[in-house]
Amino acid sequence: MSTKAIEKTETNTRTCPMYKVIMHNDDVTSMDFVVMLLVSIFNREGPDAIKVMAEIHNTGSGLAGVYALEHAELKVDQCHSMARAQKFPLTCSIEPA
Repeated sequence: MSTKAIEKTETNTRTCPMYKVIMHNDDVTSMDFVVMLLVSIFNREGPDAIKVMAEIHNTGSGLAGVYALEHAELKVDQCHSMARAQKFPLTCSIEPA
């Protein structure tokens, strides 16, 4: 009869810290443009994009998405570039999730 030692291994999986991309309300950027950004950049479905846009409009800000830092920064840059091309002052910010 042979006995085998059972080896127990532990793996420590570290996950990348996540960051929220927050869109902020302003008096110039159109609601349609905000919905378009939420759909095209943040891959939100139409009804969900409208709900987030309404939150941004009514409360002053809303959660566009949660991503790893570099991805969040890219999304913010894309929003700002598209907004500036249309002469909108839209701003987005990043905060830890």
